[in-house]
Amino acid sequence: MGKRLGVNIDHVATLRQARRGREPEPAAAAAVAELAGADGITVHLREDRRHIQDRDLEVLKAIVATRVNLEMAATEEMTRIACGLRPHSATLVPEKREEITTEGGLDVLGRRESLLRTVARLKEAGILVSLFIDPELAQVRAARQVGADAIEIHTGSYCEAFRSGKYLAELDKIRAAATYASSLKMHVFAGHGLDVRNIVPVLAIGEIEEFNIGHSIVARAVFLGFAAAVKELADLIHGA
Repeated sequence: MGKRLGVNIDHVATLRQARRGREPEPAAAAAVAELAGADGITVHLREDRRHIQDRDLEVLKAIVATRVNLEMAATEEMTRIACGLRPHSATLVPEKREEITTEGGLDVLGRRESLLRTVARLKEAGILVSLFIDPELAQVRAARQVGADAIEIHTGSYCEAFRSGKYLAELDKIRAAATYASSLKMHVFAGHGLDVRNIVPVLAIGEIEEFNIGHSIVARAVFLGFAAAVKELADLIHGA
């Protein structure tokens, strides 16, 4: 089975919310992304609703032809919303109100008891559960212990290191985490900060099945158009 591209459309909603208007419509971006080769649509419903709104989830669930991946904090409110929506998958992420974007992976080790309950509730609703974690073997092991189906490796540190050209140590961490998770019979995804250049070395890691990418696509869409920006990455990932 080939590798998949999940397109995160949060920042289409960010642009809309800048004026609290109706455009651009995230659902339209989802439709264009699918036509351009996306294998799924990812959205993060934040506690402060800074971009994606509750209504967006309902519309996306109705119109997305591939799969919806809901990024969410492991809170009672978000768990209730996810169980009602029943997306294809839910990715549990850490969330702080003051952060600009997600700053690191979930501390599964430190939150095992509460995550056990959240993961169980989501799985009971028929949702595939993924945990967004840093590429650390102890966190991978803990993710398995709390019952997650998958991990999404936080690639932020690797992407930062890629800028200086000294990224091999970070790439090795991603590879080790992916290999270990796969040995535990978990699905392996990756995301955060990836673009058409820095994704190339990561594509060589066979265990990674899916890449969730948003900001770089929306940024390139300003110059290339949204469909072209999605297709560029989709072709790269599908050809890997």
